[in-house]
Amino acid sequence: MISIDKLKYTDSGNFFLLAGPCAVESEEIAFQTAEELVRISEKYKIPLIFKGSFKKANRSRIDSFTGIGDLKALKILKAVGDKFDIPVVTDIHKATDAQMAAEFVDVLQIPAFLCRQTDLLVAAAETGKVVNIKKGQFLSGEAMKFAAQKVVDAGNDKVMLTERGNSFGYQDLIVDYTNIPAMQETGFPVVLDITHSLQRPNQTSGVTGGNPQMIETIAKAGIAVGVDGIFMETHPEPSKALSDGANMLRLDLAERLLSRLVAIRATVNSFK
Repeated sequence: MISIDKLKYTDSGNFFLLAGPCAVESEEIAFQTAEELVRISEKYKIPLIFKGSFKKANRSRIDSFTGIGDLKALKILKAVGDKFDIPVVTDIHKATDAQMAAEFVDVLQIPAFLCRQTDLLVAAAETGKVVNIKKGQFLSGEAMKFAAQKVVDAGNDKVMLTERGNSFGYQDLIVDYTNIPAMQETGFPVVLDITHSLQRPNQTSGVTGGNPQMIETIAKAGIAVGVDGIFMETHPEPSKALSDGANMLRLDLAERLLSRLVAIRATVNSFK
């Protein structure tokens, strides 16, 4: 497990969890979501990193929600981290975002579509923060060693890699679970994104769809093959979410899911 300040329960034997709403919509939603996730993480001894995008740059339509203002959103993320004493992760989309976001969060996340952008990876590395690189929908697990190496060559070996499915036709994704051990060969922790893996992109409406009823299935399989961490987006009311509501887990279902994953993890650990 990667070393991050404020990350608790690292000796519990559990997977670690990156979770929160897709985007920072408001202070109220961020704190409501964080409070419930912290409660669950304390109950089941799950290392928790709170997630929220301070802006959404990769949208299909120009009228899609992109954020409430960069600094406003980043300050909310920092406030969540400070109040609950937990680390926080957010996405960056441009090299110039890296240093700005690094002043407020503990982990910088590279979106899947941008995982080969050298300037972005180097800028993230140079902040000294942990860098979570999401695997492109167009890449194999083995190919992610090159993205990771860019961060390492820039002087930062604090890297995580995230599986989030591969493009299957124009409007579906499919998870190849062999990507998990393939990426673990790099020596870096590997995370499974159990919500974006169920996206249905390129809908005629210009709004990405999803298949959230399969979240538990995707997650159970990931824990069974030994993934190090789980990434999921969750929201009190996904139907009202301003971004990616179609594939987010409803917040009141999070404990049921995570308790089952903890039980599976305990079984997996018993065979080690």
